[in-house]
Amino acid sequence: MQLRWGLTYRLSQGLPNFNETKRTYGRVDILVNNAGIYAFGPLESVTAEAWHREFKLNVLGLLLTTQAALPLFPETGGSVVNIGSRVSTVAPAGSSVSAASKAAVDAITKSLAKELGPRKIRVNSVNPGVVMTEGFVSAGLADSPMEKHNVELTPLGRIGVPDDIGPPVVFLASEDGRWITGETLIVSGGE
Repeated sequence: MQLRWGLTYRLSQGLPNFNETKRTYGRVDILVNNAGIYAFGPLESVTAEAWHREFKLNVLGLLLTTQAALPLFPETGGSVVNIGSRVSTVAPAGSSVSAASKAAVDAITKSLAKELGPRKIRVNSVNPGVVMTEGFVSAGLADSPMEKHNVELTPLGRIGVPDDIGPPVVFLASEDGRWITGETLIVSGGE
């Protein structure tokens, strides 16, 4: 399967724009909504600003990006894979805003699968557990008590790496996943 990459988008720069993708490839076959932020803290630390920051990127960004890509999907359909998070169902203490924003991604996935199914566009979500990403490292969580705790909770005895997440995304986006839509695949080492 050949994947075409055509859009890097930052919500702070305005609405998503697929002009370069259209110019270069003419269409969108696969859209992977892989942007997200998180911040954990007690209820007392929740602010309207923090709420809006996470929901703006995790929820509104996903919706607007999918909306902007929609006209470029061919009549033969395609695939949208949203990257959610295991936090949407585990919902640990101190994760109310993050868990809520990622639960919204789960709901949007199911809703858009029904809405876009008649256009032959499949919509699924991959919900990773804790993964050693640039964000994880830059937040100072690598080699932290949180990482150690998550390793202890995970039956496979480690946290994930990006290469653990890519293959399930490719599977859902590929013809091998052609009869799967509206589903959430948890990729968390068994946590």
